[in-house]
Amino acid sequence: MSDPYDELIEGEICLRLAPSARHEEICRRLHERVAAAASANAAAKLLPPREAIKVTRDNKVCPDLALVTASNGKLWLAAEIVNSGDHHPDTVLKKSLYEEIQLPRLWMVDPRYDNVEVYHGSPHGLVLKEILAISDVLREPLLPSFAYVISELFKL
Repeated sequence: MSDPYDELIEGEICLRLAPSARHEEICRRLHERVAAAASANAAAKLLPPREAIKVTRDNKVCPDLALVTASNGKLWLAAEIVNSGDHHPDTVLKKSLYEEIQLPRLWMVDPRYDNVEVYHGSPHGLVLKEILAISDVLREPLLPSFAYVISELFKL
């Protein structure tokens, strides 16, 4: 299990619980698969899990997975693995922040229900494109070689 960590949301320090062993395994699997796909995309850089990213003056987030634009370090895909005992910051606070900064892609990975919500940025905020479970496949057009069957991501 990892250590607790903090994020800065709207100027307030938000202490986050240490991720569980299952959370960390899902994070490892997701990173491994995205890293393989991102290696062919020179425009993208995969950051280590929960590396701090200052997105505005009053906001520093630590996504479980973050792809940034290589040229300017701007976040363009974030994945948040929801922690059942600490879900409000991810599902409400950070999701709202991601909407404000016009994040192009957000994956909300939820081990409570073994599903992934895929959001795309739009001029009107984040739009839920799909909820994936069991035999559905998570794909990302910006990473053409990326594909992950949801049941494989969540397998015990």
